Amino acid sequence: MDLKFLSLSSGSNGNCYFLGTEEFGVLFDAGISMRSIKKNLKENGIGMEKIMAVFITHDHADHIRAVAGLGEKYGIPVYATKPVHDGIENSRFLSEKLGDSRRIIEKEIAVYIKEFKITAFDVPHDSSDCVGYLVDYKHHKWVLATDVGEITTKIGEYIRLANHLVIEANYDREMLMKGNYPDFLKERISAGRGHLSNIETAGFLAANFDLHLKNIWLCHLSQENNHPDLALKTVEVAMGKYGIRTGKDVNLTVLKRIVPSEMFIL
Repeated sequence: MDLKFLSLSSGSNGNCYFLGTEEFGVLFDAGISMRSIKKNLKENGIGMEKIMAVFITHDHADHIRAVAGLGEKYGIPVYATKPVHDGIENSRFLSEKLGDSRRIIEKEIAVYIKEFKITAFDVPHDSSDCVGYLVDYKHHKWVLATDVGEITTKIGEYIRLANHLVIEANYDREMLMKGNYPDFLKERISAGRGHLSNIETAGFLAANFDLHLKNIWLCHLSQENNHPDLALKTVEVAMGKYGIRTGKDVNLTVLKRIVPSEMFIL
């Protein structure tokens, strides 16, 4: 069966992604309202009964806002590492806590959800803990790498496996440094446990491109310190220097911050 990917929201206002087939699917992060998740899934023909699990990258509010509703109201298992679950438990942004829906995962030990093999890998970020995810399904390898302070050797190994890659391009360095953010916040964003810049993402993708990579989606763009056209152009130019043609050798898309994407059929 075809693999389907939908971004419900991608940015500091909230992050939530759907990956699935005609029969079932999973969510990655749940940082928007329960109402928005249900509405956006329904508009794409996906009932809540098809959601088999939620996998959380980390415990910041823009990634966990609806976890309690999904877990406790709908009985959907919520998978995260123990430090992330502990962070969710102590989060001041959640009025309801997880109970029986809580599931603990370990990095680099696969979890099976029907025909999906899902593996978490370590990501440096200034949260209780943070992971990216690799999903193996038939001949597909889908990778999510968001809120990445820097692309470590381990992250690079997983990215290079991907046929389909969702990767952060959070900020343009010049916009960040010339902007109105206080110095401590500029340092937090640009240091090794913050976010990836356009140029960092672009440079890695260009230098490590392989023809088995079919789709790239740039995610978690900053509203204040980036622009979709700028992120897209930065990656296109970097890849062009290596003779890689976006739109021909690989599809490149910028995910919108608060508006759902189209449903991508992979």
